[in-house]
Amino acid sequence: METKYREQYIRFGLKVQYYRKLLGLTQEAFADKIGRSWSYVSKIESPTRVFGVSMETLFKIADVLEVPVSKLFED
Repeated sequence: METKYREQYIRFGLKVQYYRKLLGLTQEAFADKIGRSWSYVSKIESPTRVFGVSMETLFKIADVLEVPVSKLFED
């Protein structure tokens, strides 16, 4: 996906990875909790590709990570 917001997508994925690891969750365990596949989580967290998520998934991610959605977008 081409977007002028590439850095924001990458930063979001890295934040997801950071908070997931803080909770001690593997990508597989996290994927189960948000109702997605391991490969889906891998795409979100990839530091080299842009991958967007739906609002529904965004809210699930924040719930599972126990953080406000805004934390996933902070610099």
